[in-house]
Amino acid sequence: MTTSASPRPDLTTADQVRRFAVVAAEIFCVVGTLFGVGVLGTRVEESSGGALAATATLVAPAGPAFSIWTPIYVGLLAYAVWQALPVNAVRDRVRTTGWLAAASMVLNAAWLLVTQRGWIWVSVVVIVALALSLGVLLHRLTRSPSATTWERVVLDGTFGLYLGWVAVATCANITAALVDSGVDLGATANQVAAVAVLAVAAGLGVVFARRLGGRWAVAAAMAWGLAWIAVGRLADEPRSVATGVAAVVAAAIVVVAAWRRHAGRAAAPEASRRLHAI
Repeated sequence: MTTSASPRPDLTTADQVRRFAVVAAEIFCVVGTLFGVGVLGTRVEESSGGALAATATLVAPAGPAFSIWTPIYVGLLAYAVWQALPVNAVRDRVRTTGWLAAASMVLNAAWLLVTQRGWIWVSVVVIVALALSLGVLLHRLTRSPSATTWERVVLDGTFGLYLGWVAVATCANITAALVDSGVDLGATANQVAAVAVLAVAAGLGVVFARRLGGRWAVAAAMAWGLAWIAVGRLADEPRSVATGVAAVVAAAIVVVAAWRRHAGRAAAPEASRRLHAI
């Protein structure tokens, strides 16, 4: 007896609204980006009185770190197109994450726009909301595997990079807001505080590895950001060997946590097979 494949779900009104909302959010994100890169406004590193510049704080990543936005933005554009296709709009993973994806794009643009106004503490609220929305999105994706390689790259890969980078950027943003507000603990204590912030970032990497299945995209983006913090502190101002070394250690912890999660998942089926063979 043969069984027929399950019919593809119908495209509902909710699907149509959501997919067009994502496209609209992507357009808004592009507009915000044009402000952030200086085409329509002031570049991020020059906005907010320079509070977000690569040399503003001990945990600010060096300039080249921000090139990670290129694959993220390309991925967001590809995702907006991909999810709008009727065959993809009805996927459960798209249905449960589409509005969060749209929210992340709007929040990203909002962050760029509020920094244009110099509202550094408002930018902290926005980036925390962005990080939370991405965390929930990735958690929902973890509930079920991707159906195709293209889905894995465009959906899981894009938002994995996005979350990883935003996690590091959130730590840097909060630090920038504190420094801009006049918080100065002294030369030594500032470095101790910077190391503590990097320890928090490393802890987040471990949590992500455990809760999100050891996603390499998340770990890679976090390690990238942390590595460029190390470069900034070891090769540029403000110099701090302690902070630079701590950033390297934090990056290593994030990568090892993801690797161990994958190693543990690979070992579980093997242990199960051995148990059944006894």
